[in-house]
Amino acid sequence: MTIKSILAKPFANYIYKQIKRSMEHAVNDQQSIFNHLIKVGTKTEFGKDHVFDTIKTHEDFVKKVPIRDYEQLKPYIEKIKQGKHNVLWKGKPIYFAKTSGTTSGVKYIPITKESIPNHINTARNALLCYMAETGNTKFADGKLIFLSGSPELERVADIPTGRLSGIVNHHVPKYLRANQLPSYTTNCIEEWEEKLDKIVEETINQNMTLISGIPPWMQMYFDRLEEKSGKKIGELFPQFNVMVQGGVNFEPYKAKLEESIGRKVDCIELFPASEGFFAFQDSQKEQGLLLNTNSGIFFEFVPAAEIFNENPTRLTIKDVKVGENYALIINSNAGLWGYNIGDTVKFVSTNPYRIIVTGRTKHFISAFGEHVIAEEVEAALLKAANEDNIKVIEFTVAPMIAQDDGKSYHEWFIEFENMPLDIAAFAKKMDDNLRQKNVYYNDLISGNILQQLKISCVQKNGFINFMKASGKLGGQNKVPRLSNDRKIADELKRYVS
Repeated sequence: MTIKSILAKPFANYIYKQIKRSMEHAVNDQQSIFNHLIKVGTKTEFGKDHVFDTIKTHEDFVKKVPIRDYEQLKPYIEKIKQGKHNVLWKGKPIYFAKTSGTTSGVKYIPITKESIPNHINTARNALLCYMAETGNTKFADGKLIFLSGSPELERVADIPTGRLSGIVNHHVPKYLRANQLPSYTTNCIEEWEEKLDKIVEETINQNMTLISGIPPWMQMYFDRLEEKSGKKIGELFPQFNVMVQGGVNFEPYKAKLEESIGRKVDCIELFPASEGFFAFQDSQKEQGLLLNTNSGIFFEFVPAAEIFNENPTRLTIKDVKVGENYALIINSNAGLWGYNIGDTVKFVSTNPYRIIVTGRTKHFISAFGEHVIAEEVEAALLKAANEDNIKVIEFTVAPMIAQDDGKSYHEWFIEFENMPLDIAAFAKKMDDNLRQKNVYYNDLISGNILQQLKISCVQKNGFINFMKASGKLGGQNKVPRLSNDRKIADELKRYVS
């Protein structure tokens, strides 16, 4: 044990106690953040356009500030890109986080001097909570890998601009720099497969103790390591005992990742985005992620069924209920106001406020009125897979609308690690699971309007090849779980075995 891991423990305990205290004051902290945001926002162009000087309560705010997505906020972003100050927040952003959008092309998300600690400190706090609760500080002595985007930044309106993970890379504390892999040069490689090979080369003989990234990235990294070494990851890295992941639901990837490691490791889940770091796993013993209620973000929650309504219900944390599905809306010291990030969450606890991420507001299937969401399809597949000891690498679902006299159905594209012995029986089991989860889907099946779902088996590495052909391999790109059209499905047909 080195001085680094020895000193980590008292610091972890100190931060952990602070976070515990914040849990008790979440509602008051949210109100304080709201008041501060309105006070600062009053002097901005956005605040003047929305008469912030008349806003005293959240009810006032709801009347003055509609819910927006990036496309609707874009005119203000364009003014910042033209060099204007005090547009969405005081002064100018210190960074733009560059991310790809579905309708907007490239999105430029502002990060301000006030908002950057939210991104940096939350990741740190997750690790410190883990240390304080488990007593495990040994991983701080080994090598830590953060599978991230390139830290090279361009300038837009003289504002440093790049992927969020690349921006955050510039803020890794000095005491962790010596432990961090891959090297800066390797992290700057844009071509993902070339970068991955270089990461494997740099890490294969190192004492890796913590590995962090989104699950699809980590699985690709583990596969390359296994190919090159002929060993399970847990054998190759005997001191590896902490895996940090986020960005997608972990459950569909969990079995395959654990099989690649070959033994149990602790897992810390995060909920970050370019727009903010919203929640993190603060306990290995409790379900869900602790909502980041004291970090510059004021949260609103819209019942998921209302998100596309003209005037949806907008709740604050004091009004939310356990078990209900909400679209997450944020207001932040990065200058995002009434901003719909596109994710849906469900509270598993309100004392403290812990959530799980259930899907995307735009990722659902309702081609026939069923409104099936990601949480439901993932649960239907995982239940069947666990019962039959099947490991799934990746999947997506799309509607197949009958062209002639046949009945329509949901088509599932699944890449299996090990195939079910009876694919028809497996599909039937999945269909039954989904019918139990979604009453509308069940009505369509029992009413003979839809036929049972069908599985198209994707060949080995089919999803990787699909993402590569789409120019979206690596980075923070993820395969959408659900679509309401056939765009992804038709492309995937090339990779069906």
